[in-house]
Amino acid sequence: MQNVSSHAQVQGSKKIRLSSIGLQKRREAITGYSFILPAVLLLILFLLLPFVLAVVFGFTKFNLLRPDQIKFIGLDNYLILFKDKLFYKSLYNTLYFTILVVPIQSAVALMLALLVNNQLKLRNVFRIAYFSPVITSMTVIAILWISLYNPNEGLINSALQFFGIPKQPFLRSADQAMNSIIFMSVWQAAGYQMMIFLAGLQSIPKDLYEASAMDGANKVQQLRFITIPSLYNVIVFVLTITTIQAVKLFTQPYVMTNGGPENSTRTLALLIYQQGFQFRNAGYASAVSVIFFLIVVAISFSMKKFFKDR
Repeated sequence: MQNVSSHAQVQGSKKIRLSSIGLQKRREAITGYSFILPAVLLLILFLLLPFVLAVVFGFTKFNLLRPDQIKFIGLDNYLILFKDKLFYKSLYNTLYFTILVVPIQSAVALMLALLVNNQLKLRNVFRIAYFSPVITSMTVIAILWISLYNPNEGLINSALQFFGIPKQPFLRSADQAMNSIIFMSVWQAAGYQMMIFLAGLQSIPKDLYEASAMDGANKVQQLRFITIPSLYNVIVFVLTITTIQAVKLFTQPYVMTNGGPENSTRTLALLIYQQGFQFRNAGYASAVSVIFFLIVVAISFSMKKFFKDR
């Protein structure tokens, strides 16, 4: 009887212990879910819900000022979209900007990181100087560069004239406007990627450079065989975020050219804004938004597969 009683006590204590462990795990789970709940709600409210509404409105004729007169029109918006020359022009401009700005901006950022990573005097001043455009409002920077690009009184044209080069139209030329925006965008955002590259450079063991120097490697060889391979994951990250930001180009053409001249700087993001808020054609803008989302997803997955294969 005594053995039976002690066995029952042991079993009872085990049940109590398991019950307390289960209760503690439930409390931890509730605590964890309570921490992520605000982020999940914001994700649903500002990402998932707008996308669902865009898909729904893409099948409708929807004037933004007359929400009571929404009319279901099926695939008409998409049929119009794929025949719209302005859509293809906007898509071309977006891809053109992305293809050029991503490698140029990343290369400039890497060179700046290599520069400020050296033991130079006033290197902190250079870091602040290169990074300060990043924390300045893009609208302010765009207005500043409008003045710099002024074909008559702009500082850039004054400098060109000093060297005997004729004045350039820059933002007023269909051939130069997008390239002018690309140059300004590289100048503005390279400091952000520079800081990421700088963090990666400082994580590379110095022993690798010392050992390679003893073996007779020069700076170019160290860059090729030590720095670049060691920064592979950082480079992938920088290229990915830069591509996503480039595809969403909006502020620069909106402020500086409003999509002109001759639609040479009109991007998909700007097209969506103009169709939805200026022309009040929310149904067509929603259809463009859905296609734009699919393009961004396709680019993201293509980049992921490209870097994964290597």
